[in-house]
Amino acid sequence: MNTNFDYIVVGSGINALVCAAMLGGKGQRVLVLERNDRIGGCMRSDEITAPGFVHDVMATTFILFVTGPAYSVLGPDLERLGVEFCNTDIPHAVVLPDGRHLVIRRDRNVNVQALDALASGDGANYRQDMEGIEKDAALLFGLLGGRLWSFATLKLMLTEAWRRGPLGLKALIGNALTPARSWLESSYRSDVARALWAPWSLHAGLGPEDAFSGQIGKVIGFSLEAGGSPIVKGGAGKLLSAFSKLIAERSGTIRTQADVVSVIRTGGRATGVRIASGAEFFAAKGIICSMTPTQLYERLLGGAQVMNEPDAIANYRHGKGNFQMHYALDRMPAWKNAELAQAAVVHLTNGIDGVSKACNEALRGMLPELPTICVQQPHVLDPSRCPPGKAILWLQMPEAPRFVKGDAASLLDPPEDGRWTESVREAYADRVEAMLAAHIDGFQESVVARRAYSPADVEAMNINLVGGDPYGGSSTIDQALLWRPFKHSVNHRTDVEGLYLIGASTHPGSGLGGGSGFLLAQHLTG
Repeated sequence: MNTNFDYIVVGSGINALVCAAMLGGKGQRVLVLERNDRIGGCMRSDEITAPGFVHDVMATTFILFVTGPAYSVLGPDLERLGVEFCNTDIPHAVVLPDGRHLVIRRDRNVNVQALDALASGDGANYRQDMEGIEKDAALLFGLLGGRLWSFATLKLMLTEAWRRGPLGLKALIGNALTPARSWLESSYRSDVARALWAPWSLHAGLGPEDAFSGQIGKVIGFSLEAGGSPIVKGGAGKLLSAFSKLIAERSGTIRTQADVVSVIRTGGRATGVRIASGAEFFAAKGIICSMTPTQLYERLLGGAQVMNEPDAIANYRHGKGNFQMHYALDRMPAWKNAELAQAAVVHLTNGIDGVSKACNEALRGMLPELPTICVQQPHVLDPSRCPPGKAILWLQMPEAPRFVKGDAASLLDPPEDGRWTESVREAYADRVEAMLAAHIDGFQESVVARRAYSPADVEAMNINLVGGDPYGGSSTIDQALLWRPFKHSVNHRTDVEGLYLIGASTHPGSGLGGGSGFLLAQHLTG
C-alpha cells in the first residue's frame, strides 16, 4: 500500500499529462497510472511501415494545444525539454474528384482573393466569417474552453447579455447552432469553397447537418489561419518524452502496465485505486480518471449508476469510427495540382453532398462508397520524419462504421458478425488508395509500404476509443457543452466525492488541447 500521493491520475493521454504536470507544478504529489506499455493515449510515434519512416500512429496535429491555455503555461518547460513544433504557411487544401482545388494560407487577404476568384463575393463572406469569430472570441472561446459551471462563466454570460441585450445574445446563440450545410449554402456560391469547409465538422465528431457544425467550421477555419497545422518535430513521441521528464522534475511518478480495475472508496469518498496485479495505491486529495464514462462507471465503479440519471450509461452514445492509413513513399508525391504538394492537410472530397452521404452511410453501418479522405503530409512540415527525398502520408477517414452492416458500393461482403476483419480492412484500404492515386501521378509505384488501421484496430490500441470513435463519444449538441458527458454533469465532478473525470468525453471535448486536464488542475489548485 502506498499513500505518498496527493492525486492519482488514471490514464496518460494529453489531458492526463497536462493535469499531472500542472498539479506537480503547484507542489502536488502525483502518480500517473497507464494500462499500456507506454504513455500517450492517442499520441504515439512508431516506424510502422518501413525503417526510417516515423509515423504518428493516431493523432498528429497539435493546433488546439499550441493555441490553448495549457501550452501557454507548460510550453516554456516543454520546449526546454526538447519539444519543437513544425508548421507551414499552407495549412489546408481541398481537391474534388474532377481536379478542381483550393489552397488556404495563413494570410487572410490572400485567402479572400483566392475565394473571390472562384465566385465573386465568396471572399468577402469569408472575411466576414473570420472577423465574426474575432469579434465574439471572448464569448466563444470562453464557452468552448472554459469551466462552464463557474462564476466566471456566469459573469461572462451576464456581461454579454448586458452588452448585446437579451435578444442579441439569443440571436448569437441561435446563429451558433446553425448546421454547416446551412452556413455554407447560404454564404458561399462556389461549390469548391463549400467543399473546402464541409469536411472540418467531421474532425469535431459532427456531420454537416448537425447543429453547431457551422460554428465549429468557422472556429476551425479561424484557427487554421491563425495557428496553421503544427506537428511535433520528430513525432508526437517527443512530446511524450518531454511530459515524462517534466512530471518527474515536479516529483511526479509514472507507472505503465498498471491497469486500474477499480476505485477504492472509504466512507463514500474515492481514496485510492486497485490495479490488475492486486496492488493498491492511495491518494490524500483525489482520483482523476481520464477515460470514457462507460469505463469509469461500468469497470472502475463496478456498474454503479449515475445519480439522478439511472440510464445515463446505457444511453451514452459513441460516434462514428475512424479508419486510418499510413504510407511510406520512395519519392515526394507528384500531385497533379502542384500547389497541393506544399499543404499540411489535403481533403479529398466530393463536396458537401459527398460528406453528407458518406456520413450517413457510416452512421447506418455501411462502408462509404466515396469516403472523405483527410491526407496529412508530415514530410512537408518535418523532413526529419523520413529519409531524404522520401515522403510520409497520414490518412484519416472520419466516416467509418463501428460495425459493418454492408457496403454502400455493393462491392464488399460484410462480415457475418459485423466486426471488422483483416480482409475487409485491406479491401476498403484499396478503395481509398484508388481514390488517392487518381490525384497523384505514379502513386502506387512510389509506395514503399502501407499500413491500415480499421476502427477495431484503433480501439485495440486504446480502450477508450470505443468502436474506433476518437472523440470520446458523440459530439452532437445534446451530448456536448453543459451536457457532456451527462445531462446532470457539473464540470468534471462525479457522484463520488474526490473522484473526477477528464478526457475527450468531458468538456471541452476531443482534440489534442489538454483542455479538461487544464481546467481541472487549475480548479483543484485554486
